[in-house]
Amino acid sequence: MHLGLTATTEHPQTRALLDQIVQQVGTVVLGKEQTIRLSLACLLAQGHLLIEDIPGVGKTTLAHTLAHALGLGFQRIQFTSDLLPADILGVSVYDRDAVAFKFHPGPIFAEVVLADEVNRATPKAQSALLEAMEEGQVTHEGETRRLPEAFFVIATQNPSHQIGTFPLPESQLDRFLMRVDLGYPGRSAERALLQGRDRRELIRHFEPILDVAHLMDLQHQTHEIHASEAWLDYLQALLVYSRNAPEFHTGLSPRAGLALLHSAQAWALMAGRAHLLPEDLQAILPAVTNHRLCWASNAPATASSASTHLLAQVAIP
Repeated sequence: MHLGLTATTEHPQTRALLDQIVQQVGTVVLGKEQTIRLSLACLLAQGHLLIEDIPGVGKTTLAHTLAHALGLGFQRIQFTSDLLPADILGVSVYDRDAVAFKFHPGPIFAEVVLADEVNRATPKAQSALLEAMEEGQVTHEGETRRLPEAFFVIATQNPSHQIGTFPLPESQLDRFLMRVDLGYPGRSAERALLQGRDRRELIRHFEPILDVAHLMDLQHQTHEIHASEAWLDYLQALLVYSRNAPEFHTGLSPRAGLALLHSAQAWALMAGRAHLLPEDLQAILPAVTNHRLCWASNAPATASSASTHLLAQVAIP
């Protein structure tokens, strides 16, 4: 299924389609349109998504609804302190008839994998995701197996101060293209939630809007969105400032730069444009950089977030 659009044209049909997905997910996850848009942009950019918030605000519901709307196979892994890597990757079991060991794939072999409460597992279990997220494959007992072509990890994590959590190492945090949060619903959204039907029942009655082939076509269109030289100058100015500014412990890596580019391209596609504007970069910057930038000891006390400070310090060329 191909929309027949190229990087030299605008994308009104694509915008209408993606708006439809946002609206459908928004009937389940109420009052969180910006977070839904960021989550969809993350998947269009072929990235992995980390949702961080307290229990009970709809993190798992958002992941499940998004996968259903995109027509993707879904597997959920509940991360606990006793989870083992084999529980994620799979295990080889001896087959007496074949007189050989047969590999039984784990839940990682799905198109969308929900790693629920990922920071409740030990670092050893968390590390089982690293190769899958970076290379789209897993290596088990010396054999490499490819994951589905449309493979996404949507992980949820509880705040680090809660009991029973293990911090995610920087190497794993960096594998997530974006980190978003949901927060409490607004008053009107919570009233609609209290008066409405069960969210899981609503998901079951939804028809998928896309299929895998259509999603991959949209991802291809995302990477064709044009970035002008002036726009790339702005992106590089942000990267350079983050690396040289004394208020940051470490700056943004080249991988982070690519993450910003691809996320901004997805944001532009969702707006129906075939070219990038500075506003696209500004819109996705907090979700892409706040989990990558660490304040140094001399961080400004008035700064609300690293991305806000970065945008305030770097002017558009």
